Amino acid sequence: MTRLMVIGAHAGDAEVTCGGIIAKYSKQGDAIIVHMTLGEKGHFKLSPEEYGVQKRREAEKAAEILGAKVVFLSYKDGELPVNSEVKFRLCDLIREYKPDILVTHWRGSFHRDHRNTYLNVRDAVFYAALPAVKREKPSFHVKALYYAENWEDPYGFKPQVYVDISEEFEKWREAASVYAFARGETGFPYIEYYTCLFRLRGIESGFKYAQTFMVPEAQRRMRMKDLT
Repeated sequence: MTRLMVIGAHAGDAEVTCGGIIAKYSKQGDAIIVHMTLGEKGHFKLSPEEYGVQKRREAEKAAEILGAKVVFLSYKDGELPVNSEVKFRLCDLIREYKPDILVTHWRGSFHRDHRNTYLNVRDAVFYAALPAVKREKPSFHVKALYYAENWEDPYGFKPQVYVDISEEFEKWREAASVYAFARGETGFPYIEYYTCLFRLRGIESGFKYAQTFMVPEAQRRMRMKDLT
């Protein structure tokens, strides 16, 4: 059984960008979604407290649709730090859930929380693999790390791995539609954008719909793993 973990900066990031592979792995293995923040400051009319409650409810429903386990961390939207506390919290989650494949944000983002998630995850994967780093759980080595394609993380991103999500596309759309922001309530038409993007990537790769991922340079020097 192959286990997938997707770590997103805000509730909704993982599902919107990676919902297809989350649904795929929930069928053939196991999938965990980790939300660093709720993204509670992203609504123009609701207070962060009100929107945070809504986002948590939406995240729980989306995970249920995708068949994934969901984990919420308690960091504040727009204020995610880069420090040892965050890195070791993620290290502990990696050691607890033992994902074979981990997907997160690419560093080339105009969003601070996305960039900081990348930095925290990068070091957490390293710490999790070191036996000399003593934590409650024993060390665990993540076999493959990938970066998701995200319209907010475009700088330097190059699609390198294409995954066929044709069978999971409707499941992705159903899960993404749970989120008000994905439906366009906060201004950007996420579902429409990613529907077009996944179709484009599918055309490029010979599938009906595909999600793409970037591979860390060090990992590219080794034998590349296939997400499919």
